[in-house]
Formats: sequence, C-alpha cells, structure tokens
Amino acid sequence: MSYRSLPKVELHLHLEGAAPPAFVKGLAREKHIDIDRIFDECGGYVRGDFDWFLKAYDAACTVLQSPEDFRRLTLAVLEQSAAQGVVYTEFFLSPDFCGGGDLAAWRDYLDAMVAASDEAERDLGIASRGIVTCLRHLGPEAAKPIAHCAVETKGRFITGFGLAGAEMMHRPGDFTWAYDAAREAGLQLTAHAGEWGGPDMVRETVDLLGCERIGHGINAVSDHALCDHLIERGVTLEVCPVSNLVLGAVKDWKSHPIEELRHRGLRVTVSTDDPPWFGTTMTHEYEMLERHFGWEEERLRLSNRIAAEAAFCDEDTRAQVLKKLEAA
Repeated sequence: MSYRSLPKVELHLHLEGAAPPAFVKGLAREKHIDIDRIFDECGGYVRGDFDWFLKAYDAACTVLQSPEDFRRLTLAVLEQSAAQGVVYTEFFLSPDFCGGGDLAAWRDYLDAMVAASDEAERDLGIASRGIVTCLRHLGPEAAKPIAHCAVETKGRFITGFGLAGAEMMHRPGDFTWAYDAAREAGLQLTAHAGEWGGPDMVRETVDLLGCERIGHGINAVSDHALCDHLIERGVTLEVCPVSNLVLGAVKDWKSHPIEELRHRGLRVTVSTDDPPWFGTTMTHEYEMLERHFGWEEERLRLSNRIAAEAAFCDEDTRAQVLKKLEAA
C-alpha cells in the first residue's frame, strides 16, 4: 500500500539537512559559490561516510547567509514534508549557522523561520516547532552561547534544546551547563546518542543531561538493563532507519534494531533525519518498515501517536495533531 496519505508526525529533522538539492544549488548560483563537488551527476547530493557527510553538509550551509535564505528554506522543507502527509514536524535549528551564535542575529533569522512556519501552517496544514541545537564537535564552551540563544527565544515556536554533530567527540556530561540552562528555562530536552556510541552514551545522556527524548538511540538495544531504564523513564527514541543504513551505523536492514526496540516496549518513533542526503522521505521510511519488518498501517499509526505524545509543543497543538491522526 502507499503510505503517502497517512497523517505523520516527525520529530527528528535537521532544517539545513532537509534542504532540497535543487534549492541549495539554486542559492549557490545566485551567490556565485562553487559547491559542485557535493552534487552527483543526477543533481542529488553525493553520498559518503559520516565524515564526508559532515563536510558536505557544512559546504551546503555556506549558501545560507541571510534570514531571507532561511525563510525560503523553511518554506521549501515544509512544502516537502506536507507532500508526504506530515501534519506536524520539529526542526533541529542551529544558531551556529544563523549568525554564528550571536543572539541579535539569531533573533532575525528566527523571525524569518517563524514567518515561514506560520505561512505553511495556514496554507498547507502542517504545524512545526523548533529545537535549538548545539554542535557536539564544536565543544562544550561553544554550546553555551547556543543555549543562551535558546533560553532567550523560548516561546511558541522554540520549545526544545538539543545536541547534534559528531557523537564520539566529548562526553554527554561535558554539556551539563548548557542543558541545565535550557532546563531551567523550561525547554524540553533531546540529544543525539547511541547512533555511533554504545549503551553507556545513551545512559549518560539520559541521566546526566536529563533528556526525555534520544535522537537515534539504536545501540541501547544491546543493554537490557538500559532498555528497562529508558522504559521506566518514559524516554522516546527518535529513530531514523534509512539514515542509519546509508551512513553505516547498521550494515543492513536485517541488522537494524528498530523492531527489537519496539518489541521490548520502548517508545519508538520514525523520522528521516536529513532526507535528501539519504534518498528518503517519510513515505519511503514507512514502505521500508513494512517490507523488512512487517510494519503495517496500525503499527505505523501507533508510532505516530507516540510521536505526537512526545512532541515538544503546547497541549492545544498536541490535541489538534492527535485529532488529525485519529480522524484518518
């Protein structure tokens, strides 16, 4: 069956990483920036290992230079998501790419993204919220001004704080200052962990940073006590199956632990991460889960409900999203 029309909730989507290749290539032409090396002969992004991905991702971001660029980007990504049946999505947003962590500049960029979000909700029926995200490989000191940006702009749109980037650089506890600041401001917390790191990385992220969601988290599967701990804490996993496969975090579909995690009782959701970089969409993710694990419509509906329950949004928005899921 086609899952395109099924209402979907996506919790793990990097705004810059969701930029359509044609959009990035067009901006590069407008600004006379040569980043042709990141595109293949078909106009898509060149694929490689995780190190290549980070470098190519940074190269793509060089064309995003103004609030207007981010307004156009946000609208393009939301149009792309809405076409896949997504009714609610959360973006990882990095002030490092929006003014270099300067609060005044970040406010200008944020205003542009919020304007696009409001337009898409009005015209396309897709709601969105933002998770301010620091970059792990830049280090814990660099995370402090990013946390400050998050705290100072918390509101209807900015509802969460997160940690992305190269997981094996630094330990979760190195970022406690940033997370303590975000928590005290009332932001909800997530962090990438357990994609490349082991169960210890997931446990430290939950226990030391107080995260209620974990980005990826797939390597928790090898530690039964940790799985029980995550269930007891009510932690939700933001699993991105195709991303894990393309980047080599798992070697093949048979090796992916998403079904085992779900079977053990963990709160599992499905997202695309950086979809055009990995040749995926939310519909494609669903089709792969059906093909390889027998996830039929009812199981996918349950995953969406879990995602809506774990969303970093106000209760009125959550109720509206759940209503859309139930109506279908």
